Amino acid sequence: MIWLVKKRDRLGVIYSILKIIMENHNSIRSTPLLRKSNLSSSGFSDYYDELISKELIKEIVDDSGKKYLTLTDKGFLYLERYKFIQGFIEEFEL
Repeated sequence: MIWLVKKRDRLGVIYSILKIIMENHNSIRSTPLLRKSNLSSSGFSDYYDELISKELIKEIVDDSGKKYLTLTDKGFLYLERYKFIQGFIEEFEL
């Protein structure tokens, strides 16, 4: 029997990345985020650049110079609205 796995769509990948950041106390380095996001390096880089440019995430540099990623208010809003839309889709079995 062949099992088909549905690929994540773009909005779902963005949701996953933002959720990983949130679940890590809203602070994670890019390498662990790359590993947890299950994306290729080039794919991750594309999403990373987009999320920064759209101000869904931002880089924070600590006193030792290490960079961490955190969600912005816009990033938290994306998570909230995405869950709402998913609930709507499931409720109406779309």
